[in-house]
Amino acid sequence: MLMINIGGALLIAAIIYWFWLYKPEQTQSDDNKVMIVVDNGVYKPGHIKVAANKEVVLTFDRKDSAPCAETVVFPQLDISKTLAMGDGNTVKLPALEAGEYDFHCQMQMYKGKLVAQ
Repeated sequence: MLMINIGGALLIAAIIYWFWLYKPEQTQSDDNKVMIVVDNGVYKPGHIKVAANKEVVLTFDRKDSAPCAETVVFPQLDISKTLAMGDGNTVKLPALEAGEYDFHCQMQMYKGKLVAQ
């Protein structure tokens, strides 16, 4: 019984960390071109700073074969792209006004943020 309680507490702690405390890897791009690795349930980097008012080119290297990793969605931009396995997945975004733009998989399990400034 004690082991079940400990296991349950560890599971709750892992869920709290993953959904509320986890901070994704951050990067800033000088040329508005970024390679993003899709693996183990995350985008690396998951927080990207780019220059506003310039086209953004994101290349996704999909290493995770999970169905959730198959699509990336930019809801504020109404852009969705199916990602094949490997690194040939390029998404070109138009010049972005200053602000924050979310990106995620279709189920919002993989999450990222693009900050144009």
